Amino acid sequence: MSYGFRVTHTDRLARRGRLTTAHGDVETPAFMPVGTQGAVKGVIHRDLLDPVDANGLGADILLSNTYHLYLRPGDDLIARRGGLHRFIGWPRPILTDSGGYQVFSLAARRTIDEEGARFRSHLDGSAHLLTPEKAADIQAQLGSDIAMVLDECLAYPATIDAARESMQRTARWARRGRDRLLALRAGSAGSDGINVVGGVRVSHPGQAQFGIVQGGVYPELRQQSAVETVAVGFEGYAIGGLSVGEPVDVMYDIVSHTTPFLPEDRPRYLMGTGTPQDLVESVARGIDLFDCVLPTRNARNGQLFTSEGRINIKNARYAEDDRPPDPACACYTCRTASRAYLRHLYMAGEMNAATLNTLHNLNFYLDTMRRIRDAIVFGRFESFRLAFHQSFSRQPIDS
Repeated sequence: MSYGFRVTHTDRLARRGRLTTAHGDVETPAFMPVGTQGAVKGVIHRDLLDPVDANGLGADILLSNTYHLYLRPGDDLIARRGGLHRFIGWPRPILTDSGGYQVFSLAARRTIDEEGARFRSHLDGSAHLLTPEKAADIQAQLGSDIAMVLDECLAYPATIDAARESMQRTARWARRGRDRLLALRAGSAGSDGINVVGGVRVSHPGQAQFGIVQGGVYPELRQQSAVETVAVGFEGYAIGGLSVGEPVDVMYDIVSHTTPFLPEDRPRYLMGTGTPQDLVESVARGIDLFDCVLPTRNARNGQLFTSEGRINIKNARYAEDDRPPDPACACYTCRTASRAYLRHLYMAGEMNAATLNTLHNLNFYLDTMRRIRDAIVFGRFESFRLAFHQSFSRQPIDS
C-alpha cells in the first residue's frame, strides 16, 4: 500500500505528523474542506489547490460524501469514469465518509437493523439498503484514498443502554466492513489493471480504511468501543457521534478519554467537529484530522471567521466600513475586498459574496492549522492555544 503515517513532533498530547497516500502527503493536524458532492461549495479546485503564496488555499485533502455520490451521479458511473479523483479533477488525497451520518440525519426516512440501514432517498423516495459491505463497495468504486467504515451515529441525548446497543452494532459492522475491504484488495487485476471483484470496480486498490469509535457520552462505552475497534486492525481511527447536540465540555471530555486507547502510530480523526476553538482544543487532546461544514456554510450565510472572532457581514454597521474582513489576514478576499463591498454583494444576492466569503473562511481554518503545526514543531503549542482563546470569541462580535 502507498499509505503511511508518521508522527514527527509532539508537544504534550498535541502531534505533528505526515500522512502519506498515493495522491500526495497530508501534513497533520489537518482540516479537510467538505466537498459533499465532489465540489466545495462556493469555490473551484484551483482556489483550493494553488499554494498560499499564489493567492490559493493550499488544501492537502478533501472530504467527499459517500451517501450523496452513491445516489447521484452513482458510484458505478464514477468508477467507469476512472474513479473520483479523475471524475472531479482533484489530484490530491480524498477521504470519503461511509454515509452513516447522512442516514442518521434522515430520521423518519430510515430504519436500522443488524443487516444495515434501510432508507429512502431524499431525491426521489427510492428504497435503499446500506450495509457495511455496501459502504465498502461504494467507496472502493469511488477510489478515495481513505474510506470510512459504516457506523451507527446515535442522537443526543441517549440512554446508556441505547448507546451500548448502538456501539456494539457499530463494532460488528466494523469487522464486516474490514473483511469486505480485504476481500476487495485481494482481487486480481484485469487486463486494464483494475481489480473487479463481484461486480465492484476497485478504483484504488491501495485504499486505506478507518474504523470509527462510538459510545455516546459514556466514557466506559467509548473505551470499550476503542479497544474493540483497534482489535479489528485499521489504518486509522475516527471518533464519531459527537457534535450532535451535546455540550462542548462533554465533547472535550469524551475526546480526552478516548484518544489514550487509540494507537499512537495511527492517525486520529474527529468527525464533523469544527469551530475554530474545537480544532485547537482537540489538537491539544491528540487529534490529527478534522472536517466540518461550518466555514463554507457560514460563509454562504454571511458569517466570517476572523482573528478576533466572528462577524456577520450582513450587519448594517458594515455598510460604510472600508476595512478588510480581517486586517490580520492575507487571503485574496482580505487583500481585495472591504467589509462594505462584501456586505453589498451579500445584500444584492451576488454569487461572488459566497465565493469571497468562503475563500476567507477556508483560509482562516487552513491557516489556523498551519499555525498549530508550526507551534507544535517549536514546542509552543500551549502558548498558541492560550493566545488563540484570548483573541477569538465563540460568539459573533456583532451579535
